[in-house]
Amino acid sequence: MAKPKKAKTTDTTIVRNKKALHDYFIEDTFEAGLVLEGWEVKSLREGKGQLTDSYVIIKDGEAWLLGCHITPLNSASTHVIADPDRTKKLLLHRKELARLFSNVQQKGYTCIASAIYWKDHLIKCKISLAKGKKDHDKRGAEKDREWQIEKQRIVRHKNR
Repeated sequence: MAKPKKAKTTDTTIVRNKKALHDYFIEDTFEAGLVLEGWEVKSLREGKGQLTDSYVIIKDGEAWLLGCHITPLNSASTHVIADPDRTKKLLLHRKELARLFSNVQQKGYTCIASAIYWKDHLIKCKISLAKGKKDHDKRGAEKDREWQIEKQRIVRHKNR
């Protein structure tokens, strides 16, 4: 009798923007392809990317990722001049671009990159439509997170 195969649940995330969850309320998310050069793909395979202050602008009907830092490898090709902060083009459908553009025009909304991950053999970028948090919202979220940790601690001690 054959054993059932287990599904592979490997985490394909390359880079995550943790600061975005702290600074913004995430309203909606989109999946976009990234136009990358060869050395950038190799660096992302090594996990040398950073999304901390990255954001998305929509200009001339196209979406562009700014502030994404990809550190070039030392073993990169010698004939390529690597720019770590190069503006990268995002590949989105026309309807998604129109929806993003109309929402970003509203006061308080912005478009940020929240993650870069592998999908099969392609590198995708998770774009989030977000609204900025105020200081009191950040404090409330921190309180909730601390309370969840404390609840887990209490339950763990009760079950001993």
